[in-house]
Amino acid sequence: MAFSIAPGVWPVMITPWTDDNKPDYKAIEGLCNWYIEKGCTGIFAVCQSSEMAFLSEQEKLDIAKAVTEAVGGRIQVVASGHTADDKPTQFREIENMMKIPGIGAYVLVSNRLDQKHEGEEVFLKNAQEIFDRFPEIDFGIYECPMPWKRLVSLDFLKAVAPKGRMVFLKDTCCDYELIRERLKAVEGTPLKIFNANAQSWFDSYCHGSAGYNGVMANLHPDLYKWCFDHKDSDPEKARLVADFLTAAAMIEMRVWPCNGKYHHQLAGVPMSVFARSNDCAKLDKNAKGEVESLIHLENYVRRQLGLI
Repeated sequence: MAFSIAPGVWPVMITPWTDDNKPDYKAIEGLCNWYIEKGCTGIFAVCQSSEMAFLSEQEKLDIAKAVTEAVGGRIQVVASGHTADDKPTQFREIENMMKIPGIGAYVLVSNRLDQKHEGEEVFLKNAQEIFDRFPEIDFGIYECPMPWKRLVSLDFLKAVAPKGRMVFLKDTCCDYELIRERLKAVEGTPLKIFNANAQSWFDSYCHGSAGYNGVMANLHPDLYKWCFDHKDSDPEKARLVADFLTAAAMIEMRVWPCNGKYHHQLAGVPMSVFARSNDCAKLDKNAKGEVESLIHLENYVRRQLGLI
């Protein structure tokens, strides 16, 4: 039976580091508890926001294990780490990751299934090979923009969704009309679509998507959760909060994930601002001031919603 993904808010988890450039497992535990406190229904671990391209194979496994242990079954966890070029290493990544108790599905990276831009036939062949090799595993797909974004086709979704092996799609097309088509293509199947785009996620949720699975759930998941919960009971205010979240998401264009980690420092989740994927020296006074201003605005919105 396919793993049933819970709808709601799913952060793409960042990786805290120690001063000597190792995963900070104490901060990982604190971050997981913070996600749960803020109303998240699941965590996507070992993804791009986790700096998965900068992790060793063992670090990927150790981080995923730390997440599942910290969560302790309170919310769901899916994981990726699907970064290898060659098939034998990809297979090993999948097999070892899914030996960790508590991971519900393995999320494939779409560009790893068509690395040479050969087209749909090659993509489907490579995906099917993985499905056949691991019949006991449920899968997701992540349209990761690194090293290049490979969107999945409607034909692919129509072909695989009814079979029940695909349960999760992290949609990064940023096109609300296409997402609506995708939702129709998977209707009635176990495959749930989560929008990673802050601008279009609310529209897609209003049309049947499972929720939000984006970077900004690292900063204010409670506000996404409020929109999720009040879509029908207070649609005008939910739309207004969603508009605020669209504007707030512009901060990702700065020194991410260093600025996100600074945000966590101020939010009471201690961690270093260091990142392997960016230069934390770029997090200057101005960049820090932007984060501080964002927190002031977040808290103003929270007060209007009765969250604080």
